[in-house]
Amino acid sequence: MQRIDIETLVGLAEASATVTMPCSCNKESLAAWRALPLTLEAVRLEEVGFLFDDPYDEPTFAEYHPAGTRYESATAPIAMRFYPYNRCAVVRCLDCHRHYLRYNEAGGYFTEIRIRALRPELIVDAPEN
Repeated sequence: MQRIDIETLVGLAEASATVTMPCSCNKESLAAWRALPLTLEAVRLEEVGFLFDDPYDEPTFAEYHPAGTRYESATAPIAMRFYPYNRCAVVRCLDCHRHYLRYNEAGGYFTEIRIRALRPELIVDAPEN
């Protein structure tokens, strides 16, 4: 798999925005981060690339919310150098070709696959602090 740069990410998001067909991948809203819904089979998603270089690097847990949004907000910016985007794979639905961001949330006693729709209007090229 390859690392996806901001230009490619925007292109994938724009391609997703043109898909209008109904699909099992969008039966439930994925506008904000959420656990992978049961209506979406993980095997129907193929990895396209990653938003990070080294899977063993420990990226920042700092989030990017200049307008006061929060992690769970549907309008939170997609800033690939910030958490959780700096841990994400970009995946594509095999049926309709929509793109999503996916990562494994690893809390104290659990892990959970989380997913969010890739929306072009939310992508920002925010520099690291």
